[in-house]
Amino acid sequence: MNALEKSVIAWPSMALPFIFAFLFLLSGDFRAAATVAECEGRWIYIRELPSRFNTDLLATCDDFPLLFELREQQEKSLLPFIANHGLGPRTHNRSHSWYRTDPLFMELLFHRRMLEYPCLVADPAAADAVFVPYYAAIAALPFLYSPDQWNSSALHGRDLADWLRRDRPAIWSRRAGHDHFLAVAGAAWDFDNDPVQTTVWGTAFLGLPECYNLSALTLESRAWPLQEHAVPPPTSFHPATLGRFNAWLARARRSRRPALMLFAGGAASSSGRPNIASSIRAECELRRDLCDIVDCSRGACAHDPARFMRPMIRARFCLHPPGDTPTRRSTFDGILAGCIPVFFEEASAARQFGWHLPRRRYSEFSVLIPKEEVVFRGRRIADVLEAIPRARVRRMRNAVLELAPAVMYRRHGSSTALRARKDAFDLAIEGVLRRIRRRVQAMEQGTNPLVLVGEDEEEQQHLQPSDRVGDAADSAIYPNVLSVVRTGSTGGGFGGEPNPENSMVAFALLLCSYKLSC
Repeated sequence: MNALEKSVIAWPSMALPFIFAFLFLLSGDFRAAATVAECEGRWIYIRELPSRFNTDLLATCDDFPLLFELREQQEKSLLPFIANHGLGPRTHNRSHSWYRTDPLFMELLFHRRMLEYPCLVADPAAADAVFVPYYAAIAALPFLYSPDQWNSSALHGRDLADWLRRDRPAIWSRRAGHDHFLAVAGAAWDFDNDPVQTTVWGTAFLGLPECYNLSALTLESRAWPLQEHAVPPPTSFHPATLGRFNAWLARARRSRRPALMLFAGGAASSSGRPNIASSIRAECELRRDLCDIVDCSRGACAHDPARFMRPMIRARFCLHPPGDTPTRRSTFDGILAGCIPVFFEEASAARQFGWHLPRRRYSEFSVLIPKEEVVFRGRRIADVLEAIPRARVRRMRNAVLELAPAVMYRRHGSSTALRARKDAFDLAIEGVLRRIRRRVQAMEQGTNPLVLVGEDEEEQQHLQPSDRVGDAADSAIYPNVLSVVRTGSTGGGFGGEPNPENSMVAFALLLCSYKLSC
């Protein structure tokens, strides 16, 4: 790539600070319809961070060869995917709704959408919540993919924490950061290391004392979510009008589906050890009359939605085994395609995305087949799925398509009619506002803010036993919803170090709730 090409690609990231400032001035046009009454309890203030914490970071995305090696993706530059404020370039020139979206830029997407939020307020003292436009996952790249900085991972986010405390300190000290939230384009596991110890992988961003009080919207939560909540990763579908959104749903609804099931994933593991992905691949290879395979080896599917969406729209069931982590982005691609998700462990979705996929409705739109049944007991997935009555399959597909708005991130600047539909961003903001409201109420009552392990008050009722098709022997076990005191300052404040006794008690209760130890 010559110098001119590099400058053309880098220009959008260099200009972004000015573009964001201009959009903020224009954002009143998008927010004009919101009234004071409609914004009651929903006012959000955006912290004005120096550009080194967000837009300046975008120019560094290509500085880490190890990132591309581990991703095994064909493209050797991430800069093109900054286009369209994180949606990425269009899949082709005539495309209106489909983009080559990289989930790494979810933080940029959230930043852009926040500028259209109808209840922004200029006075932080009048805000119910404070949004921090920090690109945490991009800032983490040197600590994750530069070997010379692996032992410095505890530094990730420390400069931000210092800045939040020192710049206009009244904003932070008003509620000790409990009203602050941000988006993190990664799994919480990657950011929860001990700040005191050096590690080989991950950073300590969520482990910083200042970050205990922040609420983080992550792509995957831990088994004991403390300050984070999982939100769907951005798919490649970002319509700008209600007509285009409805047109896609109509296509998915009427599509003929000759394939019983579909698996989109990489090649089978070469380790030889039994695992669910290898078992699925083996069964699909033997039953090509019933199962379609989309080979996503070496990142082939990362930025090419046509490669997997066309097969998904022709399949009745989409298989989503856990990989390196429990969740898969393809779950949400499949929902948009009307392909009924098949899970092999509850951590893949039922314990993750409660604000977007209602826990009590999982039996209506998904199938759960325990992976142990497939890997160690020889249960055939095709036999389980073929046994489901056709009428029920139709009902499940309709339920899946009803969830499509909740997992879709519409394009910024979309039509008024489409903005009336709550998308994944809207539901994430509603959820984090509920969480912050609980914390603030606890502070006003003179008690330590509580962080519910799991979900907010709208999701505390236990699910009915999940409908494990073909597995009536036992019902699903869902974790109890526990209230855990996350912080316990010896001085009676709300921003101190965690109380070790409280943490140990909470952890013991947590293990019990997950049936790991009692």
